[in-house]
Amino acid sequence: MRGHDRINTCLPDELIVEVFRWLDSKTSRDACSLVCKRWLALERLSRTTLRIGATGSPDLVVDLLARRFRNVHTVHIDERLNISLPTHPGRRRGTDIAAVLSVRLHSSNGSDDGVLDSNSLSDAGMTAIGDGFPKLEKLSLIWCSNVSSIGLISLADKCKMLKSLDLQGCYVGDQGLAAVGQCCKQLEDLNLRFCEGLTDVCVVELARGVGNSLKSLGITACAKITDTAMEAVGLHCKSLENLSLDAECIHNKGVVSVAQGCPALKSLKLQCINVTDEALTAVGTSCSSLEVLALYSFQKFTDKGLRAIGKGCKKLKNLIVSDCYFLSDNALESIATGCKELTHLEVNGCHNIGTLGLESIGKSCPRLTELALLYCQRIGNFALSEVGRGCQFLQSLHLVDCSSIGDEAICNIAKGCRNLKKLHIRRCYEIGNKGVVAVGDYCRSLTGLSLRFCDRVGDQALIAVAKCSSLQYLNVSGCHQIGNTGLIAIARGCPQLSYLDVSVLQNLGDMAMAELGEGCPNLKDIVLSHCRQLTDVGINHLVKSCTMLTSCHMVYCPGITAAGVATVVSSCPNIKKVLVEKCKVSPRTKRRAASVISYLCVDL
Repeated sequence: MRGHDRINTCLPDELIVEVFRWLDSKTSRDACSLVCKRWLALERLSRTTLRIGATGSPDLVVDLLARRFRNVHTVHIDERLNISLPTHPGRRRGTDIAAVLSVRLHSSNGSDDGVLDSNSLSDAGMTAIGDGFPKLEKLSLIWCSNVSSIGLISLADKCKMLKSLDLQGCYVGDQGLAAVGQCCKQLEDLNLRFCEGLTDVCVVELARGVGNSLKSLGITACAKITDTAMEAVGLHCKSLENLSLDAECIHNKGVVSVAQGCPALKSLKLQCINVTDEALTAVGTSCSSLEVLALYSFQKFTDKGLRAIGKGCKKLKNLIVSDCYFLSDNALESIATGCKELTHLEVNGCHNIGTLGLESIGKSCPRLTELALLYCQRIGNFALSEVGRGCQFLQSLHLVDCSSIGDEAICNIAKGCRNLKKLHIRRCYEIGNKGVVAVGDYCRSLTGLSLRFCDRVGDQALIAVAKCSSLQYLNVSGCHQIGNTGLIAIARGCPQLSYLDVSVLQNLGDMAMAELGEGCPNLKDIVLSHCRQLTDVGINHLVKSCTMLTSCHMVYCPGITAAGVATVVSSCPNIKKVLVEKCKVSPRTKRRAASVISYLCVDL
């Protein structure tokens, strides 16, 4: 009955909190918290994750949030992300965080130095995190450059349940990380990317302290961390499963120590220019549980290393080799022969790998689901034809600058891999209508298609693809032969389309936009840049029905004027980004939607 509060009088706190936990978005939870004071308090108790971007006074933000949300387990602070303060922060009841910040930021009493220092999280903020979130399990500090060992020591002493710590870009010292090793005995995941102040000392102490629990370790661009640290990891961290190393100061000795001391290793990602076949041989001999191997920019190892991997790592599922110039077809043949469970393969810029190597993968790895070939000039049609015959479960194919691959290969992939869901092709100039038509005819489960700068693809291809009614992502930028006919077919056949990039299509006009507006109501992102025949008329038809649109890029479209830009802004309630030239934004549009307008060019 009207006027009776049946929810608050009948439901206990525990049940309402449980309902809040099932809400799938922060917006929904925020809306519930505004119903009444009781719901506000209960929603605060149910909140377990906080994400904080760059603010004028992060220490104050952390302190205020800690008072409101006592059961938080996860805190992400990323000072690369800018968050604007509300224009009218004083409208909400009670003590508003933005209002307090506004007073703090615009106070004329503070010195310039004080304002500068407040722009980054400091040790005081770390103390506030430790005091306010005693149940903290996961902490991510991204580019918090003012945090030092003092703050990390304070946090480690109070957050003993910490399981995951990300210190990317933080200039902490050895003492802080050593304290984490001494206090946080449940630590499982540690990321030390771009922590330039750390040395072997802290990693050795950390390995001794949390060796029994540590499962994942990432080290990138830490010039003072050497083989000594890796030897300690190999000696103490017997449960280590994931290791990512990007360091010039680590040699064979360090990697061999980890391989021999961490038999449970499942994922290994290396970008270490001084590592050779000796290290990979040790991995192949000792890490029989390895499932993921990524090798980047190796100039000192050859096929011998991958032969050892193929011989010893029978459980390998994911292999990435990038810019490894001395690998040849023999390396892939060894992987194909030994690693029958391979599901993901990426070959990027390995110029000595050709058709024979990939052909062996097609013959011997029937479980392959994802294949990416980037800048592989020597791989030809026959290799992909063999993949089409042998890998019927393939779901994703990514080709970039593979000049020897043409329609024949794509036709064989389409006929043999009918479960294909994603096909991304860029600058493969031998691929044209014939191959893409085959995809449309045979791969009816296709959800994503990208044909960037494939000059031989035209309307005929899109007419065939329109049979894939599940298509959600389409990028045909730079395919000059595509015009209204192809896009109209897509609009009529693919109602689930949510992303569309038709930039640099000179033959595309308003008729296609009208059809897209009628047939694709779920469209959220569209890129129309450099389409010279589009006008405000087409834009009006598009946004009339595509009310879910969140981003629209339309730079260098001479037929679209300030009126068209205003139409997009006013007709799309969910719009978050409109990319246009500055001269096409009227003062009124700028006043109404300054936060969503982005400019390609700025005044010099």
